[in-house]
Amino acid sequence: MGSTNANNETVAEIREWIRVFKDGTVERPLDFPIVPPTLNTGLSSKDITISHHPPKPISARIYLPNITNSQTKKLPIYVYFHGGGFFFESAFSKLFNDHFLKLVPQANIIVVSVEYRLAPEHPPPAAYDDCWDALKWVASHSTKDTTPNNTESWLTEHGDFNRVFIGGDSAGANIVHNILSFRVGPEPLPGDVQILGSILAHPYFYGSEPVGSEPVTGLEQNFFNLVWKLVYPSAPGGIDNPFINPLGAGAPSLAELACSRMLVCVA
Repeated sequence: MGSTNANNETVAEIREWIRVFKDGTVERPLDFPIVPPTLNTGLSSKDITISHHPPKPISARIYLPNITNSQTKKLPIYVYFHGGGFFFESAFSKLFNDHFLKLVPQANIIVVSVEYRLAPEHPPPAAYDDCWDALKWVASHSTKDTTPNNTESWLTEHGDFNRVFIGGDSAGANIVHNILSFRVGPEPLPGDVQILGSILAHPYFYGSEPVGSEPVTGLEQNFFNLVWKLVYPSAPGGIDNPFINPLGAGAPSLAELACSRMLVCVA
């Protein structure tokens, strides 16, 4: 369906979710509003820059529970990748900020919520690369031998690098899986940091073969199939690419995931 502006027609669209125009602009009508970091009862948060390198700097919002003068025990670190089908939402949105305002004081953890590049402007593997670089940056705080130039004091002073977890929802959970499958095993993290556990909330996986109660017809018009075609139109194997189908041809064995504990939530 074309735009009403004849000089800037719509070239791709998923109704209500995203419109891509001929001049390269993108509209995301359902994005939650961006909110600033906050000083709240039970925690502090701030926005940080992980990498200044092109094509886009990698940033994050970091959350720290209130630290008492008598507290000496360091805190688990939870690196989080937000959801949104690879094409919308943000680590700085009200949706995820509200989530961590509740989670961080209750769990008493440090959270690094990563802002990664979105499709279709930046198709995969951009999101995977950004999140992997962010995780390496966090791990590089573990020893003086690997500490980065842009050191984050909340991590060095309060982070327990023997208790590092990664998690995400939807596309973020997909990123978690792919980091554990393709990245952590072949390339050790700085300081030989190990991923103690991972959380996959409603992971965005799909494939050409229906599973369970999935419909057996209309695959081409299925929302998840349309999203994958929009965000990664050149994916080898299409909807069975190992990035989206963990049981597709060429996907690594699930027995080799690089963490010792995993929680998977589905609905």
